[in-house]
Amino acid sequence: MTRRGSYANTSQFHEAVAAVRPTLAVFDCDGTLWAGDSGRDFFYWEIERGVVSREAAEPMLERYRLYDLGEVDEYTMCAEMVAMNRGVPIADLTRAGQQFFDEVVSARVFPDMLALTRQLTESGCELWAVSSTNNWVVEAGVARFGIPAERVLAACVRIQDGLATDEIVRVPTGELKTTAIREVIGRDVDGVFGNSVHDQAMLEIARYPFAINPNPDLLEIATYREWPIYWPDGTTPLRSFP
Repeated sequence: MTRRGSYANTSQFHEAVAAVRPTLAVFDCDGTLWAGDSGRDFFYWEIERGVVSREAAEPMLERYRLYDLGEVDEYTMCAEMVAMNRGVPIADLTRAGQQFFDEVVSARVFPDMLALTRQLTESGCELWAVSSTNNWVVEAGVARFGIPAERVLAACVRIQDGLATDEIVRVPTGELKTTAIREVIGRDVDGVFGNSVHDQAMLEIARYPFAINPNPDLLEIATYREWPIYWPDGTTPLRSFP
């Protein structure tokens, strides 16, 4: 590690993860496995393509504006973004999630994180994804990282007669990421990889927490807590600490 706790290069990072021999690892997605906010991008993408009706979309555009202003909290916004698909066939949403990821997000995948998950899978480590982005996008994205749909804990709604409802099953963000891990996985987690303060709670329950491409909020916490920090290829450290 460098003096600041960051790994100097990809090989050093991969070797450090392998050295702790994790058997169960949990990954955040946006900003951790790929760049950008795929939940936000899908929100606008599906509205532009008419996946949801204009009647459903118009009030949600105003809600997102209020979210950007800090007047709607993270949990509520993520819940409403998935619930607005009420009445849309799940098959259509699954196809949309795959098409969106292929068209918009696939080019933003961090190759060194892709290599890491493959390395972990080959070593016998069980991989999970926990994200507040909707499950249709997350499942499409993490499949290429070797994480099957049944190991995805993402924002989702109940399904009835093949259609999405507006009944929320879960929105894993903040402390609710830890809740989902405990309720569904139900085992101690060796490694957790996250990039923002919304990942802090699940990073704290890991034997080995790793701050990946951290936002300023998590960077400050990770530096104070002396958590390992890694900047994937193509990212730039946002600030430094003494």
